[in-house]
Amino acid sequence: MKTRLAYSIAILGWFAVLMQFVLMLMNKTMSSTETIVRFFSYFTILTNTIVALFFTTKNLNLQKVDFKTWLTPIAVYITVVCLVYQILLRPVWSPVGFQIVIDELLHSIIPVLTVLYWFLYDGAKHVVWSLIPKWLIYPLVYLIYILVRGMFSGFYPYPFINVLEIGWQQTLINSALMCLLFLMLFSMFIGLGQRLKLGNYN
Repeated sequence: MKTRLAYSIAILGWFAVLMQFVLMLMNKTMSSTETIVRFFSYFTILTNTIVALFFTTKNLNLQKVDFKTWLTPIAVYITVVCLVYQILLRPVWSPVGFQIVIDELLHSIIPVLTVLYWFLYDGAKHVVWSLIPKWLIYPLVYLIYILVRGMFSGFYPYPFINVLEIGWQQTLINSALMCLLFLMLFSMFIGLGQRLKLGNYN
């Protein structure tokens, strides 16, 4: 079951990311280069790609480095993808056709399966409070990249960090709230993981 679930997450992850890429190219209204750059400017795409890469290397035994402690932050990253979409983006986004299927894979199905894998198998075994600062690097670097690039391109992938629409003050407030969300979820996953680990010893 563990291996099947890992394979399923990897396959669904690559399928969803690649299909979203095809859909974006088919519906592009700008140059291919700009379309590709924007495609990889979405936290959803980057995070689902990370999920697919993680489970692919796990399935193929390509992990030359010990990545066990990275399942927890990956589970948190993809949980943020799910929560932000369900709470903030779903009400203002109305996909049609095959885009509905891809959206549900990227924002609902893959996040749920990843967290389920974390809960059932490896994740709870490797939860360390001291790693939180390192785990925060990815979302912080992403945020800085999006804000800096947006200053020059005028493109912001999400409305809650769109400086042109809501201004710098609200953008920074929203960014701070997102950081708090990450910290809260890291704490929740580590706390739950430690309880699960203790439970396995009792």
